[in-house]
Amino acid sequence: MGKDYRIAYLGGDGIGPEIIAEGEKVLDTLAEIFSFKIDKLHLDWSSKYYLKHGVMFPENAKELLDGYDAIYLGAIGGLPEVPDQISGRMIPNMRALWDQYVGVRPVRLYPGVNTPLKTCDGKKIDFVVIRENTEGEYIEVGGSAHYGADEVCVQSSVFTHKGCERIMRYAFDLARKRHARGITSTPLVTNCTKSNALKYSMNFWDKVFREVSQQYPDVSTNFNYVDAITMWLVKNPENFDVIVSSNMYGDIISDLASTMQGGLGFASSANLNMDGGLSMFEPMHGSAPKYAGKNVINPIATILSGKLMLEHFGEYEAADLLDRAVEEVVSKKIVCTRDMGGTTTTTETGDLICAQLRRFA
Repeated sequence: MGKDYRIAYLGGDGIGPEIIAEGEKVLDTLAEIFSFKIDKLHLDWSSKYYLKHGVMFPENAKELLDGYDAIYLGAIGGLPEVPDQISGRMIPNMRALWDQYVGVRPVRLYPGVNTPLKTCDGKKIDFVVIRENTEGEYIEVGGSAHYGADEVCVQSSVFTHKGCERIMRYAFDLARKRHARGITSTPLVTNCTKSNALKYSMNFWDKVFREVSQQYPDVSTNFNYVDAITMWLVKNPENFDVIVSSNMYGDIISDLASTMQGGLGFASSANLNMDGGLSMFEPMHGSAPKYAGKNVINPIATILSGKLMLEHFGEYEAADLLDRAVEEVVSKKIVCTRDMGGTTTTTETGDLICAQLRRFA
């Protein structure tokens, strides 16, 4: 018998419940194939929950979920009745609550998927953005005072040696793993920084990067300023392996990267606690409320976030099978969703991927 995993399913807002249902369907199929068990909890935390209770998630959330292995999240926000500064803080607050300090955002172009980079094929776009997830620019330190012309606002970035070191160490370890799997010929970590303008925070970040890099003599290093990396990612994506960045920079460049891999419909992500705590897996895209209930959204980003969950669990065989199944259905146009120029529905996409998993199995 396989292992028993406890997963909390959180559909959230807009299209979230639809896409998380397809991710759940795929995980159920893989559990059947590989004989592991999933104990489920379905949560209603969302903007609608806020309108009813005055909070986006309950105060005892940590106590409620600390025994679970993962949160599988659809999307949060987008309801006009709930301001973005309220709904938009839910995910960062959850990352902080469970110290999910590693943000993983893989960027891979599957064969058969269109990219705006017409000179590129799938062999040139295969890298990972590693984002520091719990401090940096998005930490809530600051305030405002006075009104009108005298109003003043201060928002501080916070960087700790521990926070920088642990995210960079994860990036270097990942570069080694990707090299060992044959993905790269030479392991490489690129430091995404802005130390030419941010004298204190980013120079501190760079100093810690140099310290950590000395402990990985087998891993090559490079650095790009955040403004320049947006150019180099478009011009020479094949030059990147693992990129490590602060909270805000990782957020920005991974949106650019998602377009390179065919759009947000393919952009998966993981929020990892690497110390045995609860981790969370979600697509990078938002809740797209105008499409809610229309069964037209591409759920592959959510399904691939489930792949990251399986890898985190150590279910590598299941994760590899899922990756093969997704590549098969998109490369052969078995699945061609609206964002890909086709008509395959959200539920059909999940069904077709499940069918492909069974054929491979």
